[in-house]
Amino acid sequence: MDNILISVLWFALLGLVFGLILAIASKVLAIKRDERIEQIEECLPGANCGACGYPGCSGYASAVVKGEAKIGGCLAGGNACAQAIAKIMGAEAENMVERRAQVLCCGTHDQSERKYIYDGAPDCLSAAKLGGGDKLCPYGCLGLGSCANVCKFDAITVENGVAAIDRDKCTGCGECTKVCPKHIIQLVPVDKIYRVECMSEDNGKLTRSYCNVGCIGCRICEKNCESDAIHVVGSKATIDYDKCTNCGVCAEKCPRKIIRTIDSANNRVYVKE
Repeated sequence: MDNILISVLWFALLGLVFGLILAIASKVLAIKRDERIEQIEECLPGANCGACGYPGCSGYASAVVKGEAKIGGCLAGGNACAQAIAKIMGAEAENMVERRAQVLCCGTHDQSERKYIYDGAPDCLSAAKLGGGDKLCPYGCLGLGSCANVCKFDAITVENGVAAIDRDKCTGCGECTKVCPKHIIQLVPVDKIYRVECMSEDNGKLTRSYCNVGCIGCRICEKNCESDAIHVVGSKATIDYDKCTNCGVCAEKCPRKIIRTIDSANNRVYVKE
């Protein structure tokens, strides 16, 4: 009995000794983490969206401290985040042009023609593999919500066959732009309120055949813009936001009412009458 008790005590003593050794070693051999990394993490939105190109917010914070990532690399955090990180790093941050995602399509079910009834996986990427999707317009939103599925901010919904973005929730991370098979989601400056809500590159006659609201490349917007900010390239009108003054003449003159502006009350694009 005494031998058993002595053995138990020895094992207990050895466990205590080895525990102390491991505790001391963990302190001595520990890799010290730069405290700035944690400070930067606290400034970040914590969505781990990956839009910065690094594996999560922690990965981006580490890269900034190492000098591998730029201070304004967090699109979701915007200017406020960039300025806070710059202060931590003792550097100056350039003002970022804050952008929000916008779906450049108005081809809802009641405005666009369909070539077949899609009854497959609720995913735009899958639908696009079947002849480009069910809409006759080869550039139209497929409305199956692949963009909504990747949005970590719950900023995207699908309404009547077209994705819609809530600008109050959108952070401009850009993940939706990457997943859209039609490439009709773009990041646009938040202070520029006008959008050409169509990405069709077909001629006007063809566009009319499959969509009631598609851009027909008539150039009326281009002719009436005093700032030289809108041009029709091929058959598609495009706004140069560096020149745009938000005057709204293009929207007023557009015969298809496809140049639209943001309604701040509901964060949706609407037609300017």
